[in-house]
Amino acid sequence: MSETVRPAARRVSKKIWIDLDNSPHVPFFHPIIDELRNRGFQVLLTARNSYQVCDLLKLHHLDCEVIGSHWGKNLVLKVLGTFARVASLLPTVIRNKPNLAVSHGSRAQALASVLLGIPTVVMYDYEYSNKLSFFHTIWYVTPEYLADRVENEAGDRHMTYPGLKEDVYVPRFRPDPNLRSELRIGADELMITVRPPATEAHYHNPEAELLFDAAMSYFMEQPGTRVVLLPRNDRQALGLRKSWDKWITSRKIVVPDHAIDGLNLIWFSDLVVSGGGTMNREAAALGVPVYSIFRGRIGAVDHYLAEQGRLTLIESVEQVRTKIALVRRTRPDAPGNAKQATLQVIIENIVKILESKIDAAKNKTIT
Repeated sequence: MSETVRPAARRVSKKIWIDLDNSPHVPFFHPIIDELRNRGFQVLLTARNSYQVCDLLKLHHLDCEVIGSHWGKNLVLKVLGTFARVASLLPTVIRNKPNLAVSHGSRAQALASVLLGIPTVVMYDYEYSNKLSFFHTIWYVTPEYLADRVENEAGDRHMTYPGLKEDVYVPRFRPDPNLRSELRIGADELMITVRPPATEAHYHNPEAELLFDAAMSYFMEQPGTRVVLLPRNDRQALGLRKSWDKWITSRKIVVPDHAIDGLNLIWFSDLVVSGGGTMNREAAALGVPVYSIFRGRIGAVDHYLAEQGRLTLIESVEQVRTKIALVRRTRPDAPGNAKQATLQVIIENIVKILESKIDAAKNKTIT
């Protein structure tokens, strides 16, 4: 009598839920999503309709379920909006049953994961952002420069990676030389990319708006300069168009009418002035002169870049004119500053955390 051979049980791949909470998260997570899928993991992708997230999803050809939106700068509305988004996320997450949740500071995802008992990885590179370190199911992954500041809060639930978070996706960047012609900016003009302060962020300091106005006024005085202005949302764009209408009409200031590859814009700029963190660090990763008008608490990563001479901190209106150098940049053929290891270390950290949680669950079941 022949023995019946049963087929081996089909290996079910583990599912990782990634939530894209803000515009910089789209380019950052794109290589991470690709690498996880290449390793056989399923990826559940959600996003919040805030700032340019939806436009960037289209630009990067990412299929995603968009849940929730931005509720403005009012603190009470922010809190209500976060909890409303948690409630909206729950049905999708319950239906898909992810094994691990990963984000770059999505509070709604972290809270939903805590409610559902899903192990969570929160990445961040600004230590003064609001965190949920009192939940012991949350792991933290940060740049090495934040290690001393995080370990006191997270203990052994903390892992690090080399370089900047921008080093995850900068190695993929390939310049597109058509950008200037698309923006109708001449090859002989000095091109300045400007990102206004995040006025709706909880860490915003109104001093940054004074620096922004001073910088814009300074640039408008200079012959042969063109500013590419990147508002953070429609509300900010409307206010900026009113304030700088004369210069926008004359195209001294160019406000793109669609999402643009931020790295390409930075690469073909002669300098960058930004009131936020990501564009500053993207410019530093690409080796482009960058000036920070951010006036919140300066984080460890920006201190590190400033000490290296890769970022200049503008701390007063007077320094706008004394520190910002309006000089044409000698551009190499291709960027070469990004750390190739950053992506792989982050992926290994995510996989280790997932495997440790799976092993812990197995041991709990056995005992």
